[in-house]
This record gives sequence, structure tokens and C-alpha cells, in this order.
Amino acid sequence: MAKLKLSPLKNFFFQTEQLICFSGRVVKATFSRPFYLTETIEQMYLGGVGSLWLVALTGILAGEAIAINFSNELADFGAKSYLGRIMVLAIVRELGPTLTGLMVAARVASGITAEVGSMKSSNQIDALRAYSIDPLKKVAVPRLIALLIMVPALTVICDVVGLIGGYIIAIFLGHISPSLYWAPVFQHLNFGNITMGLLKPVVFAFIIAFVSLWKGFLSEGGAKGVGVATNQSVVITSITILLANFVITQAIFKAIKGYF
Repeated sequence: MAKLKLSPLKNFFFQTEQLICFSGRVVKATFSRPFYLTETIEQMYLGGVGSLWLVALTGILAGEAIAINFSNELADFGAKSYLGRIMVLAIVRELGPTLTGLMVAARVASGITAEVGSMKSSNQIDALRAYSIDPLKKVAVPRLIALLIMVPALTVICDVVGLIGGYIIAIFLGHISPSLYWAPVFQHLNFGNITMGLLKPVVFAFIIAFVSLWKGFLSEGGAKGVGVATNQSVVITSITILLANFVITQAIFKAIKGYF
């Protein structure tokens, strides 16, 4: 039977409705038995530990690049003492969570969609149902929980190495004393900045999990269909992460403005 062709706008709303319904089913499955602890730990290792060096390298390079740019600009105004403060605002609030989310989306979301899509095309999903095993609980929930734990953890690592990268530049190129760099850093690691820096990766983890699993479970058309679904998964997660970053920043800044 030929598929009904929808206009781009109607298709967008249809796909959004599908994603919301699928996400609700995954969340519901998370709070019901049985719990697959072994699969969750395995996914934490594959998605979290496997992404550690990628996130750390991204963080330290981003931190050094920001420090180089701002140390040169601040030097013209005799305001090098503000470098630590700027690094906290740039890394902890924005670049740490966002870069981590994008790196995990590129590496993990594509892997989840490809793996789940391959399981579906090879009838492994149907085999689970035949053995009275809920595919959402066996396949989706462990990956969701793993991302909810590991994305915030990777973000903290990205923040730390980013600040260290800025410190290296501040010492050797900016000629700033360690105390002049770290004192503003610790001073501005306050409730508002930390809240924003930890809330964002939790939201990004939900986005990565829901979109990648949704695309994997709905993929069809064999290997070609899995490839298309994987590409769409990375694109959708990346764009949604950037959009969510903007919305969260605005909302939190207004809600706890006095803490910044």
C-alpha cells in the first residue's frame, strides 16, 4: 500500500506527535519491572567511557581557543583579571554542555539508531516480542538511563579540562598568575552557573535518547533505511540540542537571575 504523502508542515507535526508518543512510552517503561541492570552498565561503558577522550579533547581545545581570543582582547584594556570569569561563563554555562551534547549526539545517537535499526531489520525486535520481552524495556530503557547518567558526567569532565586548557594559555601566553586566573573561576562557580551547566546535559540526554531510539525503532527498508534513519537522527538531535540550549538559557537566566 502506498504511503499517504503529507505536506512538509503536516509531516513535521505528524513526526513530532510520533516522537512525543514514543517518548512517553519509553518513560513509562522506565518505571516498570523488570530492570535490566547489566544492559544499562554496558551502555554506560559504551556510550560514556567510549566518549571520554573525544569529549576531553574537545573541551581542552575549546578552552584553549577561548582563552587565546579573550586574553589578547582583555590585554588591550588592561583587564586580564577578568579571564577566569569569562572562562566560567563560556565553558560552564554554554560550551561545556553544548559541545558535550553535540559530541555525544554525533557518536552515540548514530550508534544507537544504527544498532536498533539493524535489530529491527534482522527481526531481533520481533524475536524479543515472541519471547514476551518488551523491546522498550530491554533495548530503549537501558540506553536512556545510561545517557542520563553519563552525559552530565561527561559535561563535568569537559568543563574541568576546558578550564584547565584556559589556565595553560593564561600562564604561558597571557602571562597571568595562577591566583589571578583561578580566584575568579571559583568565585563564579555559583548556584546559577552550576545549575545551568548541569540542567542542560540532562535535557540533552533525553533528546539524544528519544530521537535516536525513535528513529531506530521506526527505521525500515533494510540497510539503506537504517542509513537514512541514522543520518536523520544525528541531524535532528544536533539541531534540537542547539534549540534547547537557547530556550534553557533564557528560562534559567530569568528564573534565577540574581544568582549569576
